[in-house]
Amino acid sequence: MTKEEEDNNYSTIKSSKKKSIIISLATVLMFAAVMAFAIYEGTKNTVTMISTGEKEEVKTHSETVGSFLEEQGIKVGQDDYLSHTAEASIDKDIVIEWTEADQFTVTVDGESTSAWTTSNTVEDILAKANIEVTEHDKVTPALDAEVDSETAISVEKAYEVTILDGLEEKKIWSTSTTVADFLKQHKITLGDLDRVEKEMDELILPGSQVKVVRVEKVTDVVEDSVKFAKETKKDSTLLKGSEKVVQKGEDGLVEKTYEVVMENGEEVKRELKEEKVVKEAKKQVVAVGTKTVVASISRGADNKASAPAQKKEAAPAQKKAAATSKPAATSTKTTKTSAPAQSAPASSSREFYVSATAYTAFCNGCSGITATGINLKANPHLKVIAVDPSVIPLGSKVWVEGYGHAIAGDTGGAIKGNKIDLFMPDRSAALAFGRKQVKIKVLD
Repeated sequence: MTKEEEDNNYSTIKSSKKKSIIISLATVLMFAAVMAFAIYEGTKNTVTMISTGEKEEVKTHSETVGSFLEEQGIKVGQDDYLSHTAEASIDKDIVIEWTEADQFTVTVDGESTSAWTTSNTVEDILAKANIEVTEHDKVTPALDAEVDSETAISVEKAYEVTILDGLEEKKIWSTSTTVADFLKQHKITLGDLDRVEKEMDELILPGSQVKVVRVEKVTDVVEDSVKFAKETKKDSTLLKGSEKVVQKGEDGLVEKTYEVVMENGEEVKRELKEEKVVKEAKKQVVAVGTKTVVASISRGADNKASAPAQKKEAAPAQKKAAATSKPAATSTKTTKTSAPAQSAPASSSREFYVSATAYTAFCNGCSGITATGINLKANPHLKVIAVDPSVIPLGSKVWVEGYGHAIAGDTGGAIKGNKIDLFMPDRSAALAFGRKQVKIKVLD
């Protein structure tokens, strides 16, 4: 072997040893690195991270929850949910739950507010927004409903409303709604005739009053008496001024059927629907005497009867004179007999005939107060006549044939000249009187 060959073999061996050393060194370094990595990874803690329902296991050397979240690039808001505090230590395997809060919009009586929360029930969202609700408030959706951040949540605060239902008054909580919805909500039903004193589409506002008028129609049957009429007939067999009942009057009976409208229990309208005669009235017939009695009285006879002794003692001359004298004139006297209550006075200032009618104060629209201030309704038994003051002065005492003593206490538009109007306490008697020619005497 030449020297050159030997040199080449030596170089080859030397190069081969160098490569072996490098390989061995690299192997040792790699093993050390693997061992170091294995040791490093082996000392990490396992963190189970649950976020928005997703679970992930993460190895970390972070010593606190806060540093771990920072390591993961997670920023926790003040309304977010975090199962541990940021200062909580990580010294072993740990489960960390984090939920990011959503923003919800709530409208209260038209005004909007926001709330950040991780809860999705309406009740929790309202609590987070510091909105108190009562059982009368209207909340949409319902308190137990689960919603998302896109759901509109509204609250209508309730207020007291006065409801007058017929005669019943009560306070009811209500939210802003129409009258029709208010009645439906509180189960207030209306009959065919009932009415509400508000428009049905009118809004119910705080302090409102809703009045429901309960209307009903009822039938009322009433029996009324009908006063009998009076008829007078002249009777020449009765003394003038006296009266005799020939036929006794009887009141009639009529049945009236009314339709009555009642509002809240009170009558507001009455309409006559039917009238039926149950019993006919029977008129009273009165005979009025017209007979006049005439009596003749001799004045001479009276003188003879009153002084017989004086005549016996008369002188002969006187007898002769009496015998030759003309007979004494005989006077006659007419006497009129009348009923005791209506008898004419013994003397009067003047008397004459008048046309007489009758009236009553008990009629629709009649005040009952005469021209001289007499209250005929309060004193129905007074005898009062209406006169023409230019013929018979007001306040005069009079006597009227067939009527009796009375006072001239009233006037009338149709009472002119020799006309009078007799007051009577009931309408039937006034109608039955009609129009008559009677004698009147003005006493003072």
